[in-house]
Amino acid sequence: MTRRMAEQISTGALRSYVHMVAWAATLLALASCGGAGTPPAARGIPPASAVPSPTVVAPSAASSAPPSPPVTSPKPRPEPVTAGLAGSRLTTGSAMVALTFDDGPDPRVTPQLLDLLRTHHVSATFCLVGERVKLYPRLTARIAAEGHTLCNHSWDHAEYLYKRGDAQMARDLERTSAEIHRAVPGVPIRYFRAPYGNFTPGLIHVASRLNMIPLGWSVDDQCYLSDRYGTGRAMVRHMTARVRRETKAGAVILSHDLDKPQTLVAYRQLLPWLRKRFEMAALPPDPPPA
Repeated sequence: MTRRMAEQISTGALRSYVHMVAWAATLLALASCGGAGTPPAARGIPPASAVPSPTVVAPSAASSAPPSPPVTSPKPRPEPVTAGLAGSRLTTGSAMVALTFDDGPDPRVTPQLLDLLRTHHVSATFCLVGERVKLYPRLTARIAAEGHTLCNHSWDHAEYLYKRGDAQMARDLERTSAEIHRAVPGVPIRYFRAPYGNFTPGLIHVASRLNMIPLGWSVDDQCYLSDRYGTGRAMVRHMTARVRRETKAGAVILSHDLDKPQTLVAYRQLLPWLRKRFEMAALPPDPPPA
């Protein structure tokens, strides 16, 4: 072999070697980048089913409109009114007119009211609150001793007494009657008046089970509405006008003695007027069966 041939062979071998190195480098680069022949899982790429598709929001004419107000839940409907005078006795059942006084006894007003009734020879019905009877048993005894009828008006005048269970309502009424009997042993208690006149079939049933007649009214003198009709002379004018306008034969008139000095002033005027026109009497303490 000549020297020239040797140089040509060496040059060719060098070129082959360079080509082989370059090709190996290319393969290495492809492998490190995850070549097309490498499975996706082997290259650390999750399968297409695991990749969420991007959400595309199509533009619309409404996109420029102001956002709608948040949707709110509808307000709960008010509880239906079930309480009222329905089912209670609204009249005396005769031509007689009956005065009734609620929420006492009151140590300031009740004694003066008793004096006024005695002066005009009128008997009335007193609807008594149990916890006040407990405070003023001697005044309770005086009411009964002077010939007035006693009525159960609940233990503490709870406005929503009618929402309680039957057993709770019965305990309230029984406790009140027991307190009245402690003050006046053996006195008949044949009437029950619901606080605020809130009678319901359930409360009426409980009272009837305890042998008490639910007592409503047909005339309300509204002596308690001082925020609407004023106090003093203004209230007395309102009370007397209502009673004179609305009282008819057989009426049961509602008034109050607890914290109501206007009652004294109004009935000083009303008692002579009523006695000239109607027979006045307390509701019978032991009424005949209806």
